[in-house]
Amino acid sequence: MELTPEQKERYSRHIMLAQVGEAGQQKLLSSKVLLVGAGGLGSPAAVYLAAAGIGTIGIVDADKVELTNLQRQIIHYTSDVGVEKVKSAQNKMQAINPDVTVKTYNKLAKADNIREIIREYDFVIDATDNFSAKFLINDACFFEKKPFSHAGVLKFDGQLMTVLPGKSACYRCMFPCLPSAETARSCSRAGILGVLPGVVGTLQATEAVKYLLGIGELLTDTLLTYNALTIEFRKVRFKRNPNCPLCGNNPAITELKDDNQ
Repeated sequence: MELTPEQKERYSRHIMLAQVGEAGQQKLLSSKVLLVGAGGLGSPAAVYLAAAGIGTIGIVDADKVELTNLQRQIIHYTSDVGVEKVKSAQNKMQAINPDVTVKTYNKLAKADNIREIIREYDFVIDATDNFSAKFLINDACFFEKKPFSHAGVLKFDGQLMTVLPGKSACYRCMFPCLPSAETARSCSRAGILGVLPGVVGTLQATEAVKYLLGIGELLTDTLLTYNALTIEFRKVRFKRNPNCPLCGNNPAITELKDDNQ
């Protein structure tokens, strides 16, 4: 597929890069990325993926825009309060870049639907805000052999890692099971600095683009942590756990379940 003159102008700063070029931009335009979550992490990721020219972007989210979201979920505007988040996000992404096809899934990601949803995508971004969803995405991507970026944010801290199922450590290699309800605090209870998910979500989009282009070093077997108060990044290296309940030598998890311990 040849780029049109308008596309060559739109993506000219990509095309200038030796690691991208016209061939790389064409690859992005033919790629498919799924965002699970259209909130704090999903907002910046969605904006930059659309701007980058990812040909098909899917968004899964069952929520509607609330006033409390607007402090950090930059893809939604005050006029969107009460609107489905997937529809609000779709409108902005297609306004940014009409080249992009945005597929919306106004539903919760659950064990009985997530595998079918992620199956058609090349890369998945976990932009959710609860542990149950994160374990579900990790497990579903493992069973479907889909690479994905995990991230989490709370208060002033964020973390992310990239998983290549069957090749690198998975989320359960570091966190084998769901934390207790007392330990698992969401930003609605603990608070969050509004700009924090902007930093981390943008890094997730970066990982997606790098994977699709086959360039750079991915955050595999690595947990990257970020503290907004000190502006410090730290890489924690770890290896695939042979006792992992999902990808280990003797897996205990052999099928997808909601809230799978």
